[in-house]
Amino acid sequence: MKKPAFKKRSKAADEPLGPADDTFGGAEGTDGPGAYGSTGAADPGSRGGSFGGGSGGTKTTQSLLAAAAVLAVVFGIAELRPPAAPAGADQGAAASAQVERTAVVCPQPLQSLTGSTSLTAYTPPGGAAGEGAAAGAGWISDAAAPATPPSAAPSAAPSSAPPSSAPPSSAPAPTATGKPAADKDAAPADARLTLAKPGTPVVAPAANGDTAPGTGAVATGAFAPGFTVTQTTTVTEQRGLGLSGITCTPAGTSFWFAGASTAENRTDYVSLVNPEATAAVVDIKLYGDKGLIENDAANGITVAPGSSQSILLPTISKGQVADLAVHVVARSGRVGAALHAADGNKGADWVPASAEPAPTQVMPGLPADTAGARLVVWAPPEDDADLKIQLSGKNGWFTPAGNESIHVKAGMVASVDLGKVTRDEVAGLRVSPSDDKHPTPVVAGLRVDRAAQNGKSDAAWLAGTVPVGARATVADNRGGGASTLFLTSTGEAATVRVTASAGSGGGTPATKEVQLPAGGTVALPAPEPAGLKDTFALTVETVSGGPVAAARMLAITTKDVPMFTVQSLRDDRSTVKVPQAAQDPGIVLR
Repeated sequence: MKKPAFKKRSKAADEPLGPADDTFGGAEGTDGPGAYGSTGAADPGSRGGSFGGGSGGTKTTQSLLAAAAVLAVVFGIAELRPPAAPAGADQGAAASAQVERTAVVCPQPLQSLTGSTSLTAYTPPGGAAGEGAAAGAGWISDAAAPATPPSAAPSAAPSSAPPSSAPPSSAPAPTATGKPAADKDAAPADARLTLAKPGTPVVAPAANGDTAPGTGAVATGAFAPGFTVTQTTTVTEQRGLGLSGITCTPAGTSFWFAGASTAENRTDYVSLVNPEATAAVVDIKLYGDKGLIENDAANGITVAPGSSQSILLPTISKGQVADLAVHVVARSGRVGAALHAADGNKGADWVPASAEPAPTQVMPGLPADTAGARLVVWAPPEDDADLKIQLSGKNGWFTPAGNESIHVKAGMVASVDLGKVTRDEVAGLRVSPSDDKHPTPVVAGLRVDRAAQNGKSDAAWLAGTVPVGARATVADNRGGGASTLFLTSTGEAATVRVTASAGSGGGTPATKEVQLPAGGTVALPAPEPAGLKDTFALTVETVSGGPVAAARMLAITTKDVPMFTVQSLRDDRSTVKVPQAAQDPGIVLR
């Protein structure tokens, strides 16, 4: 019988660890014995045990042991050098910090040939204190001219026209040497306006004409918290007659509007402004009383960097539809989106973007002399919505007789004429589930017509909004009682503080506290700063109770036309929550 064959044993297997083993000793010496001791690893004298190269060891084993030793070193360093905890802050608790940059987008001013548009920028006082508090800047600059004429259908191809100015969110413009400007917070040389200091609004005219571009506004440093911009347009000719106002909003990827139309005499546009350095691709979805209106022209609209486009709704719709909900979705990039409605000589205004779909939508700002109100509601494709309609009067919520509810079929739009629903009292309107066990998220909008004077009138559109939260501001208020503030307590009783800023041309700020009953609405002429010159801003702060929804009506008479516009006030989100970092040495083992 043959003897069994045995493989010859490798000589290397019997040799002790060579230079690789000394590497671990070097690592230990770098950080001292404590680096190993804190992790429970073998001390320097025990290398012949765990880390020794005893008989039978393999190269694979040596590699695994080497990796384990490296982890032990890192683990020890992490244990000995934890992150410094912020002074005075609880471990793991989030802290509030002021925002350092705010950017908003204003739409193209659809002002016909004879209209005029003003831009008003404002930052409330009381921002960052201490050294460097004055750092930063606030400004408004034009975006490029429209890539397509307002009367034309949108193009699915990028525009070949270069932007007329750098997009607000892009890097600083290069200097003559080709290098970026040294001060990244400085306003560009072609800015339409720049803020001098927080607490004082600044006003400037926008570009004129039908091809006026949209604008981008940026604030940094101490100018960023609460930075707001209001765009106001006055048109006196029949096309677009009325006062159109809008609070400029941040660029985003989803915008909802309720109350648009392609009916006879209506001229409604979607304005898209791309303030980014890259192109955006946008879809516009239209919903009517029969559901989604399919049209390939509404999909894949390319908006070039720094450019604007105005899209006439009939070019992406099919036939006349009395009431529409519009959803603007950016499938790539971000845009500023706005919708302008004009009803011949019956009035015009911006249809404000609604709050995201929710079971309850609140719309503050119905004036006492409301002559007509039309409610438009959209329900998602997944479910019908049965909603009760309520008004917030001076004593709380009540149901208007004859208009108690509205039923909206899934994926469709429903509307109802409410007529003179306020009955000579100011009000807010709320739609909410008829059955609390069946909450369906909806989008809601409301057209408001005031009583005509001399046979002439104007219209405004309201939308579902969110509470003012800690603080909200609207700029471009006028003296002489032109500005009226509507405050609606959507829950328990509340107290708010209203502050009128100094005027853009001078004046002393004024402050007033207002008590609101539970579920009640109060309207008050905006407090005006003493010695007011030009325009001023209004800031609303929730002192106690709440939540509170608010809107500002600006009413002026121009060439015998009683014009008005209404803007809701939303939390300015001037602070953000910053989480505290907690020590977790175990992260190196995951």
